This record gives sequence, C-alpha cells and structure tokens, in this order.
Amino acid sequence: ARYVQQVGQNIAVQSGLATTPGAFTVTLLNSSVNNAFAVPGGYVYATRQLVTLMNNEAELAAVLGHEVGHVAARHSARRQAAAQRNQLGGVGLAILSQVLLGNSELGNTIAQSALQGSQMLTLSYSRNQELEADQLGIQYLQRAGYDPRAMAGLLTSLARQTQLDAQLQGRGDATIPAWASTHPDPASRVQNALQLAGNGTGVTNRETFLSRIDGLIYGDDPAQGVIEGNAFIHPELRLTFTAPQGFYMVNGTRAVSINGDAGRAQLTTAAYRGDLDSYVRAAFQALAGQQQQLAPAAIQRTTVNGLRAAYGTARVNNGQQQVDVTVFAYEFSPSQAFHFAAITPAGQAGTFNGMYNSLRRISAQEAAAVVPRRIDVITAARSDSVASLARRMAYPDAQEARFRVLNGLGANDPIIPGQQYKIVIRAN
Repeated sequence: ARYVQQVGQNIAVQSGLATTPGAFTVTLLNSSVNNAFAVPGGYVYATRQLVTLMNNEAELAAVLGHEVGHVAARHSARRQAAAQRNQLGGVGLAILSQVLLGNSELGNTIAQSALQGSQMLTLSYSRNQELEADQLGIQYLQRAGYDPRAMAGLLTSLARQTQLDAQLQGRGDATIPAWASTHPDPASRVQNALQLAGNGTGVTNRETFLSRIDGLIYGDDPAQGVIEGNAFIHPELRLTFTAPQGFYMVNGTRAVSINGDAGRAQLTTAAYRGDLDSYVRAAFQALAGQQQQLAPAAIQRTTVNGLRAAYGTARVNNGQQQVDVTVFAYEFSPSQAFHFAAITPAGQAGTFNGMYNSLRRISAQEAAAVVPRRIDVITAARSDSVASLARRMAYPDAQEARFRVLNGLGANDPIIPGQQYKIVIRAN
C-alpha cells in the first residue's frame, strides 16, 4: 500500500495540480475487482486485484496517471453535474430494476456499488473524456521518465482478463471491467495509446514492482468471503450457499451478487432486532428508497438447514415489464440476519429456490480450510516453459490461460529463462 501511494503521489505531481506529492491521497483498496478511480480533492484509488494484473511500475503509474488526468480535466465534476440533471424520484427502486435487468445509464452507474457489492462508486465517463485521460496519463509517464507504452500494455492485459473472465463464467458478452467501461473498444484504445506513446522510451522498474507485490492476496480475501466455482463461502460469518448453474458471482466487501440471464440477486445483511417479518419488510423498503413504497404480498416462514427463515415476493412494474422482487431472510442469531434480494421476470421467482435452500452454516473445520490465494514471484529456470509454470497455478481449470493473462503474455509468447514471473498459489 505504501508503494502504491508513493508511485501515485509522484505521478500526480507531473499533472501540475500540486507542487508536493503529499497533496494527493493515494489508497490501495482490498478488493478483488479490477478497478481504479479518482474523486475531486486529490483522492486516487486502485484495487489490489488491478495491481496484481500489472507487470511493472510503469503500468501502475499509467493507471494512477490516467485517474489523475480525470481530476486535472475536471471530468468527475462534469459527470456529476450531468447526473444531477437527470436524477429521478424513487431512485432506490429504479436502481434495483436497472442493475438487475438493464436500463438507464444513471441506474447502471450507481448500481455498480448499490447492488453488485462493489465497495466504491465509479463515475462513468464519455469516450472523449477517457481518451483525454489516457493522453494526460501518457504525458505524465513521459515527464516522470517511465516508458509511455505502459498504458497500452495494461489496457491489453485488461482486455485479455475480461475475455478470460467471461469464458470462465460462461458469459459471451465479455463486459469490460469497471476501470475500462464506457471506453472505445479495447483494440482501438490500445492502438490509440500506442500512437500517443510513439517511440518514447523510459524505465519500467519491473523487478522492483514484482518484489513489492510478492505475497499479495489474489482474488477474494477470505475476510470478505470467497467464490469457489458455484459456491460462496464466508469463513468469518460461517456461512455458504451455492448459485444456480449458468449464473456467475461477483464478490464485494458488503455483499455478493449472483448474475445470470434469468435473474439477478445479492446476499447482504442489515440491522436485525429479532423479528424476521420486520426485517423482510425493511429490506423491501430499502430497495424502494424514500420516495416509493414496496412491500411483499405476504411473508412466509420456514426453516432452511436448521435456520429460521422468512421470505416474500412483490410484483413490480419497472417501466418496461413486470418483474418479481423477492427477499429471503435467515436468522443466524438474535442480533444477526442475512438476506437475498432478487429480481426475476414475472412468474419466475422460483429461479433461485435452490440457492435459497442451499444456504447453511459451516463448521469451524470448514472455515479453517478456506485459504487465500496469493501472488508468488518466481524466476524461470532454463527447463521451465509456459506449461510447466502454469501447472503451478492454484486453479483446477484454465491454468495456462490464467498464467498468460497474469503475466501479460500473448498466445505464442515463450518463457525467458532468468526472468521473473507471477504465479498464484495457496498460502496463509
């Protein structure tokens, strides 16, 4: 975290917005989402997952410089003004419909944080603003003595990681991650970055960078729960559930979302005072916000794997079609409850019944068995190959594809003996 702060503050000075590095606050976020963003006032953020995708310090400086560029060009102020002009009443229910079924830009922007469990609100910029931030970021790289081609290198890795994630999750849309959303298509953006960099050269500080991220948690932090295939396991909260086949999950600090063509849901928690019926009604109202009323037609009580549970469904018109909103809650203790909030097309609320019935407590032994994945930096021997190093990746599938994307290697790029590479291992 101190290293990311140092690199970010040094690149921020190149913008001319401040004369001392300390004028910017640069923070490394404990998140398994590939993202970076900045807000007015000199606050710049990057997630550890995005940092682990990088392969040198110049790429780190490129991302942070891009975000500083947004601040320098006052993009967020313009974006916020536009959002305020387009605000609608009853935004809470609008968010629910938009994030789960797709709708307006405003809803999609806000809901990345609200319902998909993300820990930050990412502002969405226009194509021209993103390209301008790329241009400014590359200028800052050059002024700082970094290789300006690093911007294109990271953009390439992001595009490849996005495609791999889509394949592993069984999705065909290959949605660009939050940091690269609303941009031109990845290929054109990479080419634009290469043209802006020209024949410029500079340092990359690859070995220094790799030494700093050696041992960093990769993927989910067990303190926030982990996704293993179709299962979500939270060792600290001592719970697990299984998502339906054909759905994929996205984990965040406060919630985990379950996404698919037939509906979407999230598991989260709220204040609980021992009354499940009241808890369910409060969860519905939280989805609707202060401007509207939302309540289930009835609340049913049941028991799931020894847990007291209650659930209800409401039929809602989201402006385009009828949808069913379901809240399914579980009591874990007199002061702790968890609930799924789900949305499906009308008449298909049963899509998630198997998931609701799969939630259960886990034993202390099951919790202790959850071990984080971490980055391990190794040096390739003469006898090593992509295949031999990929076999050391702590995944049961797509080992070579994961290894290539993690190390910025193309489909035919070989291993260079004596050079350092990243693998992902299981280690406490």
